[in-house]
Amino acid sequence: MDNQPTYKNIHNRFKLNGNHYRFKDLFEVAYSFIKEGEAHERAIGDFLMDWIRPNPTITLKTSGSTGTPKMITYEKQAMVNSALATGNHFGVEIGDRALHCLNADFIAGKMMLVRAMILGLELDLIPPQGNVLAHNSINYDFAAMVPLQVEQSFKELNRVKTLLIGGAPSSTQLKERLKEKTTRCFETYGMTETLTHIASRQINGVSNAFLSLPEVKLATDDRGCLTIKVPYLFDDLIITNDLVELQNDQSFILKGRIDNVINSGGFKLLPEEIEQKLSRFIALPFFVAGVEDQNLGQRLVLIVEGNLPDNLLESSAVKELLGKYEIPKNVYAVPAFARTPNGKIQRKQTLALLDL
Repeated sequence: MDNQPTYKNIHNRFKLNGNHYRFKDLFEVAYSFIKEGEAHERAIGDFLMDWIRPNPTITLKTSGSTGTPKMITYEKQAMVNSALATGNHFGVEIGDRALHCLNADFIAGKMMLVRAMILGLELDLIPPQGNVLAHNSINYDFAAMVPLQVEQSFKELNRVKTLLIGGAPSSTQLKERLKEKTTRCFETYGMTETLTHIASRQINGVSNAFLSLPEVKLATDDRGCLTIKVPYLFDDLIITNDLVELQNDQSFILKGRIDNVINSGGFKLLPEEIEQKLSRFIALPFFVAGVEDQNLGQRLVLIVEGNLPDNLLESSAVKELLGKYEIPKNVYAVPAFARTPNGKIQRKQTLALLDL
């Protein structure tokens, strides 16, 4: 990506809440948000203050969904390059109307701001709770949401032309319902370390595989886990704990996380695959896990948030869909799951609440 704009090159078509801003105007915007804005605006103000500082790097915090949150320092130019790659991949055009409804404390919310500034988008800021399309009647060319926001905004979703969905897995039920929509809905794959998504899969498309963004190179290590090379971000190879079925160096099918694999009676079970099957029948938040068992090594259990559904696993439809060893031995309910600040379920911490 030679001769690309720098972080100071705010596009002359960039608008925030209907107003044009140049780089030199961002201090006033940020200061106003920090001093007088609502909670979601203060987070945006903090990020803009970091963005306009002369330091060429910026420090980001990981979500902590799979471990202890950590701080990572990145070049601002890498964020610019990521924004350009997203624009190319999804066909985002100069002057497109975009919706910002994500928490700017986290990378996804920060990157929506960077995309708008660099690609020349007209960005509307909306509080990141509830039905995020209920605040106005505007049609949007581009937006990004977490699955819960998609559920809550579902009736009005056709007002969005292209929608990125990430931050947490989407249920099978939601994916099936999205096929009714005219919106181009993409499930994204990425993390803070890759400055959000490096691959996507169109939910209401024909392929089950994730396709990488331009220039991203994919491979697997000796465990069968995905490795990622993103030359426009940095030189290091990213080694993940995500088990995949690699199609080629730009496409893969996601199977699950290796650190979640359950060894029950000698059979290796992937919780994510079992959860995708069960999500057709369970409306409440849930997950499956392995707990210590004297005979099996690990016993497969189902954890549900809220009230325990009656005879959940007795349904013939459930038994037909699940393999013999994929049927949980026990079902437990907890009032509320342990979650990260941006809403991702913390499996180990939630299991600890049950004291099994």
